[in-house]
Order: sequence, then C-alpha cells, then structure tokens
Amino acid sequence: MVRLKRETIVAQIGNKKCEKTGAVNMPIYLSTAYRHEDIGRSTGFDYTRTGNPTRDALQEALAVLEDGYQAFATSSGMSAIQLVFEKFQTGDHIISIQDIYGGSFRLFQQMEAKYQIAFSYWDGNVIDDLTELIRPESKALFIETPSNPLMRELNLAELAQFAKEHRLLFIVDNTFYTPVFQRPLAQGADIVIHSATKYLGGHNDVLAGAVIVKDPSLAAFYEETLNAIGCVLAPFDCWLLIRGLKTLYLRMKQHQENAQAVAAFLEGHPLVQQVLYPGKGGMISFYIQDERLVSPLLRTLKLFTFAESLGGVESLITYPATQTHADIPKKVRDSYGLTNQLVRLSVGIEAKQDLINDLSQGFSKVEAEVGIG
Repeated sequence: MVRLKRETIVAQIGNKKCEKTGAVNMPIYLSTAYRHEDIGRSTGFDYTRTGNPTRDALQEALAVLEDGYQAFATSSGMSAIQLVFEKFQTGDHIISIQDIYGGSFRLFQQMEAKYQIAFSYWDGNVIDDLTELIRPESKALFIETPSNPLMRELNLAELAQFAKEHRLLFIVDNTFYTPVFQRPLAQGADIVIHSATKYLGGHNDVLAGAVIVKDPSLAAFYEETLNAIGCVLAPFDCWLLIRGLKTLYLRMKQHQENAQAVAAFLEGHPLVQQVLYPGKGGMISFYIQDERLVSPLLRTLKLFTFAESLGGVESLITYPATQTHADIPKKVRDSYGLTNQLVRLSVGIEAKQDLINDLSQGFSKVEAEVGIG
C-alpha cells in the first residue's frame, strides 16, 4: 500500500475507528471502566488511565507524524517533560541548551534541589564546547530548536551524532516547529517532546503534552511509567487535540506565511534593533530599541493580544522577562541575551496586512507617547 502523506493522515485521524456506528469523527470515550467478559478476557481496555480508545487514536497519529514507534499523550507540556525525566535518578547529569522555556528551567532547578540530578547549560553556539560539559555520569542532552525565545536553530544531525558518541539520550522539544517543519527522530533524536497546548492543538483551548519515542524499550519504559504516575490526557482533551491536528498543515502554512511578512516589516522599522526569526514557523522575537517602549506597545496593540502562550490561530505578544521566563534570574537571562528589550510574537493566521498595520500603528503611538525615535 502506498504510504499516505501526513496531510492526509491528520485529516483522517479517528475516521473508521468505530466499526459499529461508522462514525467519521472520533468518538469521545468518557468511560473510566470497561467490562470484562470473564477472568483474563478483556476488550483490550480495562481502566482509562491505562488505555482509552480516544487517546489511542491520538497517540497513533502522533507517532506517525513524528516518525516514532510510540507516542504518549499527557496532561500538559510540563507533564510530558516530567514523564521523560522519570528515566533519570539521583546522581545523573543532564546537558541542556541554555535558551529554553522558563518552565523547563524551573523544573530542572527543582530536580537539582530535590533529587540531586545535575544540569549543565550549553550556549548553543559551538558543538565542540559540549565536550567540556560531559561527565562520567552524563545521561542526556536536552534541546529546543528553534530555542525559546532567542529562536536559535540547531543542527539536529550533528547533535545526534554527538549524543550517540557519548551514549546520551538525545531529547528534543519540537513545540515551535512541529512535525510539519522538523522531525527530530528522523534526524537521530531518541525522544521528542511537545507542549501540545500550542501548535498541535492550535486553538488556545486545550492543555496537553506529547512524548514520542522511536525505541521499543524506551516505549515500554514510558508506557509503564505513565500508567504508574497517571498524568494522561483526558478523553475530551484528546478529542480537542485530534480536532486541532486535522488542520495542522493548513495552519502552519499560514502561520509561516504571516510570520515571514511580519518579520520583514520588523526588519525595516527604526524602533526595532534586531529581529530573531529563523525563516520558518510562526514564532518571532525582536529587540526593541528601549525597554521603556515595551509597556506602551503592549497597551496600544489591537490585534496582538498580550498573553504568554503561543501557537494558536490568534496572534499573541509575550514579554519573556515578566512572563514565560520570569523564573530565570535576570543575571542569567542577560548573560545569554534574554534582556528586558526582548519581545516575542506568536503570529496567528489572520490577514497578514492587518497584523502589520496593527504593529505599525502601535509603534507610531509609542514613539509619539514616549518620545524615543
């Protein structure tokens, strides 16, 4: 049989899963318990934490999209990261890129304090510098690419080779690019993580996470662990995520088209010092000329909503210093470029000229109000 394109796979998630009714839309199985006909005779479903038909349909699709062996849908992006790090124990050492989501940094700090799992941070510039961070107890390399919020794009194949040479699990947070633009497992990663709340869901209406692995032994470990700790995604949220995934390819195309246009506008604006955009996806960061301009800009924008999420159809503007990365000490943030002048945009699927006009009028009002030009 000819392998289906991913655009087809996402549009068809859940179809033909209910033979009895022929439902085209994946049913939501809310039942927490499942009847057994006799001892040792099960339908394959026993208790919803262990297995649920709606969640199974979602996980099957996630595994295919990311070229994985098995996927796990979790209750949030952070619970996905927590699940992955259940693999490690006291005394282990993890190398992480410095420029990561503030919630990840916060969790890593807690792991260091509570469980004595050590973390070292790499600036993301020169791969050879990673060698200096390796210890006998090093177990994994964790990255986001593009990084958050400095939008640094990393070479997955080179990092995968480094991880293999040093017997490290290679873990990649693929939230920003999604499998539409990047499939880390195909380039050598061992584990992919998503905050599925973001682009995979796509509508700012579901809290979810995903873990996808390519090795059967890792899959067995995480299947057992997820059942034990129980941070599974609820059936209705699985259904919302399925619904979002059906339009993933359409949405990402528009996100990217809009972001490219917005980035080009920002590049030419005198109040913008530098634009950080890797050329793909819908996320843009930029340094504004003076941090005194940030608050007035946030107040004057009409279409960009000041909020700290990303990946929805609506455009959002985020101030990492006080929102997504507030838990990272200012001295640390400043050391790698996450300064108080940095602003992050999640460019939605609205008409791109409307978004550009909104930013233009916002900059004009700010310049008049603050008097900085």
